[in-house]
Amino acid sequence: MADTLDGADRRVLRRQMLADDVYEAIKTMLMDHVIRPGARISIDGLAREFQVSSTPVREALARLESEGLAVKEPLKGYRATTLLTLAEFDDLYRFRLLLEPWAARRAAELITDEGRDRLYAELATAVEPTSVDYAGYKSLTVHDNRFHTLIAELSGSAQVRQAFERTHCHLHIFRLHYDRDTGPEVLTEHRALVEAVTSGTPAAAEAAMTTHLHNSMQSRLRRIFE
Repeated sequence: MADTLDGADRRVLRRQMLADDVYEAIKTMLMDHVIRPGARISIDGLAREFQVSSTPVREALARLESEGLAVKEPLKGYRATTLLTLAEFDDLYRFRLLLEPWAARRAAELITDEGRDRLYAELATAVEPTSVDYAGYKSLTVHDNRFHTLIAELSGSAQVRQAFERTHCHLHIFRLHYDRDTGPEVLTEHRALVEAVTSGTPAAAEAAMTTHLHNSMQSRLRRIFE
């Protein structure tokens, strides 16, 4: 078997890399409100700005639609989704408080050596934000999503994991507001969660997740809606 890619494979790889770059660029514009919440998104305008065809832009917008950051309207094209309202924010955290403390408890009950290794490995990827924009917060946003998804997975319930993944809550919450002060707090609470889950103490894991979500909700409520 050849060690190098043939011409067709290279073209596919370049196309995928281009599509990923366009996706990340538009996502950053949405997260940083360069494209304002609720604003129309011009496919042709973005294609000209990025000096690409409309195809990778359309592909990127389809991905962003699946994450709830863009919405496609019949005969009108795409627009950026609006920000969460206070009621939607409250509903999202109520949902998480029903789902995730249970998942943490079950993860602690079912924890294995492999599960411990995966949690420690994920925790090792976490870095504090470097600036108050998406570039600075991207790593923490990605870690936050992977971390909570992993705990849902370790609960042993595919339905719980899928329910959490469908909310894309990490994107919508971080899109509301960036604050470097929240980074150390989030990571400290993640470490406490890992300690509770990996030690196999279900009550402590459930309590740690509940505290983490309550702190996140109250901290963000003060910064965003007051």
